[in-house]
Amino acid sequence: MIRPLVFLLVSLFALPAPAGTVAEIFESYGKLLEHHVSEHDLDAGGLVSSFDYRGAMAESESRELIERQRQRLAGLESDAFDSREVALAFWINAYNFFMIAHIVDHPDDGEPVDSVKDYGSLFKPFRVFERKRYDVAGRKRSLDEMEKEILLGEDFAERGWKDARVHFAVNCASVGCPPLRKTPYTTASVEQLLDENTRRALRTPLHLHIAGDTARLSSLFDWYGPDFERAAGSVDAFIKNHLDEERAAEFEATEQSRFIDYDWQLNSPSNIRQWLENHQ
Repeated sequence: MIRPLVFLLVSLFALPAPAGTVAEIFESYGKLLEHHVSEHDLDAGGLVSSFDYRGAMAESESRELIERQRQRLAGLESDAFDSREVALAFWINAYNFFMIAHIVDHPDDGEPVDSVKDYGSLFKPFRVFERKRYDVAGRKRSLDEMEKEILLGEDFAERGWKDARVHFAVNCASVGCPPLRKTPYTTASVEQLLDENTRRALRTPLHLHIAGDTARLSSLFDWYGPDFERAAGSVDAFIKNHLDEERAAEFEATEQSRFIDYDWQLNSPSNIRQWLENHQ
């Protein structure tokens, strides 16, 4: 009786993985990024980026790429994964893709919205993140579910897959967000890009600004403090782990911290250009 029971348990829990590699699954999304993302290197080693939503709205090819990618994700047989790298790369890409697709598919009088908060209301400004409207393997999920319940949820934590650097990879289509990259995350690149995005974001005044004895920190460290504490013991320790020696010494010498007001303007080329003019 033992062998049949073991076989039954294995059959129940050995769910089929999605067909294709992460790179293959997100091929259309990759082409969309290549066409419309601009990355801007800062003198201090930081990185900011923009997405040309207006251009994507105007091009039938881009709309076809979005629809093709949407169908690819909806048609997956499963969203179960057997490796940390595959799971992280998949769900980061899914979040970022659906955020872009929503903005392109829902213009305001033919133009991109000014902010993702425009999809909400006075009392629920962040409704776009809460609505279960994004189909993955036949199940409608919300952006919040992908980020907070999957990537940063307890199941990933129990498997040892939860990674606070994800906060510097998912992109909420705002100037204040960590940079959206020009290529999708893949199994081979996810570890490098998580580290690089965190490090380079912290080299911008959007996420860390040191002036005298005061360190001004991204609101991400306020909203998700427990994730960074769990990863490194404290928010300060997490930050120092991703700074070079000189910058870490400057940060350690500060005596107080404040949180930076999050910039919810759309990360469009014009808004990023304006930000660069004000901060370069």
